[in-house]
Amino acid sequence: MRSSYIIALLLFIPFIIFQLTVVPLISIQGIVPDTLLILLIYFTLREGQLYGTIMGFIFGLLFDIISGGVLGSAAFAKTIAGFIGGYFFTESTEGAENSNIKTYKFALIVLLCSLIDSTIFAFFSGSDFDYSLAVLFLKQGVIPAVYTAVVSNVALLFVSRRASTR
Repeated sequence: MRSSYIIALLLFIPFIIFQLTVVPLISIQGIVPDTLLILLIYFTLREGQLYGTIMGFIFGLLFDIISGGVLGSAAFAKTIAGFIGGYFFTESTEGAENSNIKTYKFALIVLLCSLIDSTIFAFFSGSDFDYSLAVLFLKQGVIPAVYTAVVSNVALLFVSRRASTR
């Protein structure tokens, strides 16, 4: 097992605690950003598509088990999101970061992957039939994706500021 899998799983623990305890406190009308997806896309852009697909499944399955959600819904959604995020992986020279990680492109990639993730997750775990399909797509797909992309921009500013002070 490569060390990047172990590092990702070790980072998953504080991220899942943060996602399930702190993130609901910053919800807007019940809509929360998906910090686990931000972590998944970060590692996918660093390691590649196969890595992102495997870690997406592991992250999603562990999230389903820990959160008590519909088993397999987050696993399937994060697997697809990790696979799609892997299309933006570019090979870099040894020791160099992927150019998509430290630019605005990261937020756009997170937006696309989050849109796919939240839409699939809502389709498999949601049972709110009071709204039309377009309203459900907007409320449970687009708005959480935009919120996640905004949070990823904030995280990107924090990471790039810390990297520039070193």
